[in-house]
Amino acid sequence: MRRFSLLLIMSCITGAFLAQVSKLPLIGISGTHAAGEATQVGSAYIESVLRAGGVPVVLPVNDNTDVLITMIESIDALIMTGGEDVDPLKNYNESPISALGEVNPKRDAFDIALIKLAIERGIPLLGICRGHQIINVACGGTLYQDLPSQYKSSDLIKHRQQAPSWYGTHQVEIDPNSILAKILGKTSIVSNSFHHQAVKDVAPGFIITGRTGDGVVEAMEMKDNPRVFTVQFHPEGPTAQGIDDFLPIFTYLVGLAKGNLNYLK
Repeated sequence: MRRFSLLLIMSCITGAFLAQVSKLPLIGISGTHAAGEATQVGSAYIESVLRAGGVPVVLPVNDNTDVLITMIESIDALIMTGGEDVDPLKNYNESPISALGEVNPKRDAFDIALIKLAIERGIPLLGICRGHQIINVACGGTLYQDLPSQYKSSDLIKHRQQAPSWYGTHQVEIDPNSILAKILGKTSIVSNSFHHQAVKDVAPGFIITGRTGDGVVEAMEMKDNPRVFTVQFHPEGPTAQGIDDFLPIFTYLVGLAKGNLNYLK
């Protein structure tokens, strides 16, 4: 473990030095692991950061406090990625229902620690799909464990599409006063959708900025803090395929990471 920690710290320090020399911001991307055997991050996240002008840095799951702090101190922005369901009993005191999917306790703890450290340090933070959900949980909110069995709406639309990730299948209506609307220059979009969990009780300090027609929360941002924002859909899907509709989400994050606070003005 000590050797792992030392190598990771040296990697972060080396990456930070190279980014300083090249003046390109380091964008941390939260990883997951398959049965503890390999760190994984979808290539679409990496490609999207590269297209936006950032340097992607994969952050492996671990529980070493010193390593976690070094990770956050070494990057300029953080993306929390998609993946497994969030454990409801451990993280928001709700018994699991039969429709709950696979959970990853080590990743839950890792993600929540990263989120809290990132917000404390004040670096730009973007949550995508599970990342959107677990930012809400980390800050005191709750989730629908399974939309089809828990969401009380006769108008519930399909949120687990059977189509390529670059292809949009449902509409999202965006608050015209939100950061997301300013980033995209639109108040209505068509996005992809790959989830069965969703935000239920919004965390204190956050506001809803986007919903689908059935009312499901598709976007949030932190009040009075344009550096922290989340989306339920996967903007990296089309972005990695060279489709520019959601590229501004990543260029906004990279712009903030460069210290450009007037990006939207």
